[in-house]
Formats: sequence, C-alpha cells, structure tokens
Amino acid sequence: MTSPTTVVSPDTTTAPTGPVRRAGRWIDHWDPEDAGFWAAGGRAVAQRNLRWSVLAELLGFCVWALWSVVVPQLPAAGFALTLDQQFWLIAVPSLVGAFLRVPYTFMVPIVGGRNWTIVSALLLLLPTLSLAWVVGRPETPFAGLLAIAALAGFGGGNFASSMTNISFFFPEAEKGKALGLNAAGGNLGTGIVQLAIPAIIAVGAGIHLERAGLVFVPLVLLAAIGAWRGMDNLGTARSDHRSWARAATHPHTWIISFLYIGTFGSFIGYSVAFPTLLTTQFPETPTSLAFLGAVLGAASRPVGGMVADRLGGARVTITAFAVMGTAAGAAILALSVHSFALFLTAFLVLFVGAGIGNGATYRMIPAVFRADARDGAGLATARRSAAGCIGIAGAVGAVGGFLVPRGFAMSTTAYDSLVPAIGVFITAYVVMATLTWAVYLRRGARLAGEGI
Repeated sequence: MTSPTTVVSPDTTTAPTGPVRRAGRWIDHWDPEDAGFWAAGGRAVAQRNLRWSVLAELLGFCVWALWSVVVPQLPAAGFALTLDQQFWLIAVPSLVGAFLRVPYTFMVPIVGGRNWTIVSALLLLLPTLSLAWVVGRPETPFAGLLAIAALAGFGGGNFASSMTNISFFFPEAEKGKALGLNAAGGNLGTGIVQLAIPAIIAVGAGIHLERAGLVFVPLVLLAAIGAWRGMDNLGTARSDHRSWARAATHPHTWIISFLYIGTFGSFIGYSVAFPTLLTTQFPETPTSLAFLGAVLGAASRPVGGMVADRLGGARVTITAFAVMGTAAGAAILALSVHSFALFLTAFLVLFVGAGIGNGATYRMIPAVFRADARDGAGLATARRSAAGCIGIAGAVGAVGGFLVPRGFAMSTTAYDSLVPAIGVFITAYVVMATLTWAVYLRRGARLAGEGI
C-alpha cells in the first residue's frame, strides 16, 4: 500500500506538510520533529522503511553467522581441517564485518538509504553462492576456503548502514524504539540461521551443505526487490564526518567501545563459536540447541535498554558483566564434570547477560555525551557526537566476534582445553565492570551524578 504523501510542484509557495518526492524515490523534504509532518505521512513512510530495513538486516546477520553452522559439518563433507582452522573460518567473517561497518555507515548519505539497502542486500549473493560452490569441493586449499568465508563479512557491515539509515527517518522521541527494533531484528538472524540451516541441509538422504547458501538466494532477492519497491532515499540525510572526528577524540568513545567488546563482542563471538563448542566438547549431544543462545541474546537486548532507562546504563552494564562472569565460571565447572546440561545452561545465561549488556551499554552513549552539554547548541553537538560514538563502538565491538573464537582456538591448541580461554574472558569481564564503576558510578567521579 502506498503511504500518503504530499507532492509539491517546484513553483509552489505553500510549505509542504508531508514528504515531498522526486524521481528515484528520493524525498527532499523530511522533518519528523514536526508533528504535522509526522501525521501527514511521515510516520507511515518511516515505518514502511523500517520494516524492509529489518528484513535486510536480519538476512545480513544470517549470512554473517552462516559459517558457524557450516564449519562443524565440513569434516563429514571430506574437508581435512584442524580445530584451529575451523575456528579461523568461524572468526574471520566477524573481523571483516567489523571493518566494513565503518564505510557502510557513510554509504547511506552518499547513495541513499534505499539504494544502498538494495546494493548491500545483493552483495549477500557473493558469500552465499560462493559457499554453495565451495562446500562440494573438499580439495579446496584452506586459504581459498578462508577467503570465501571472509565474504560473509558483508553481512556484518549491513548493521551499520541499516542503523544509520533508520536513524534519519524517526524523531528523537521514537528513535530509540525504532533503532531497538531494527537491531533486535538483525540480531535474531544469528539464532534463526542456527535453527533453520541444520534442518534444511538434512532434508532427504545425506547432508546437503550447498543448501546452506542456496536457500538465501531467493530471500536476498526478495529483500532487494522489497527495498526497491518499498523504501525511500532521504535527500536530507547528510554524512557527518565531523561528528565522527569529535567522537574519535572523546575518551569516553573508546571506554564505551571497550565495554561493547565485552557485551556485543561476547554475543556475536559466542554465537558463532557455540555450535563448534558443542560438537567438540559434547559430541554425543545434538548441536541443534545452539540456536537458543543467539535467540536469547537477541531477545534480551531490548530488555537491557528498557531496564537501563530506569536504573541507569552503567549499573545494568556492571550487573550484566557480573552475570556473564558467573555464568562463565559455571561453564568451567561443567567442563570439569562433563555436564552437558550445566554447560548449556551456563552459556544460555551468558547469552542473556551479553544481550542485556548490549542494550545497557548502548543506552550509556547519549547520556555520556549529554552530560557535557551546557546549552541548546551544546546539546545538538552532543547528539551528533553520540551518533559518531555509536558507529565507532559498533565497529569496535564487533571485533569481539573475532577475538572470542580465536581465544578458544589458541586455548585448545596450547592446552587442549577451553578453560584457559574462559578464564581470560572472566578476567576481562571483571576489568570491564570495574572500569564502568570507576568512571561512571564511583563517588567523586566527574560523571557519577549524571544518571549514566
């Protein structure tokens, strides 16, 4: 259904009351803070763009996490891979996705949100079709396999451009909810792919790994066509490099980015590693339960944001790290007694803690920058700097998706055990919780009374 819009001719002197379109689905007048504009079609247009954005981002996360499901199946398909090589294949898409988040952020103002959603969706055909081709060729050298796995990083970049694009559509009063829905929809893709793909590749006799890539081809085309027909480009969207520069020189940007490695980095890192962990540590149990962790982590993210709105992001972030550290300790106990039930439970709690921490840490960003504002102009600058911080933290945090699997790989190679890696993760959570308290809650700290 076409959303109501007001088309104003170039020679009119009447102020537009709703979105003004031109060729190529560009909208030149966009003012969501104007209540009249919002009611006269702005809300409907924004919500329609949000729906297609969620689908495109969900598919991006699915493709980003696709190798986490495929890698445990590769030895049975004839690939001779060491455990260290398997963890490399799981980790490298996260690293590529983290780096792509920076350029993806700036593509929306350059080419338009609708146009870039189409392009970024179609780029997902590269990793999916390449995967479908390579899994039937076990003679492929490891370097070639690693290069194809790296293409899945395109899916990780989608998050940055999608969040940037949606942020332009909504007023400040509704932006948090819209971005939360957009982020949660994308995060759910990790759990969906781990739930659906094992069943899809097992239909019929044998294991058909090529289906893991081919099943996404029609879905990617649907997302691209949906974006083409249902999304819009905003001519008012502008790339704010200065805000990124200001954020990059602000010390709190890097403090929060470090914390986000512990929350979002843990979420994506454990998500992609979990199927392999279950396969190697408890081969007698089905790995089909691996999807539960990613689903719980994604579902708990908005909960973390809502609780942080009431109690403060710093307090909830510290609590999340405490929960994660305790759960990680329980995972060590589970390994020592070889208890699958305890190991699964510990990791599910760990995922919930990471998800809550995601929402809480993100909630801290606008509060931290708002604390430096002294007047209306300062508040506007603070909002722009906070947006730059969100982009930087999102890219840095995604590096955790590389560090966690590689940590497990190094631990198993050197000690033939996951325990040393988990011990390092617990130490990191303690350091991050302490840093959060010292900077944002400790009595006498400059920001202690700002409700961060």
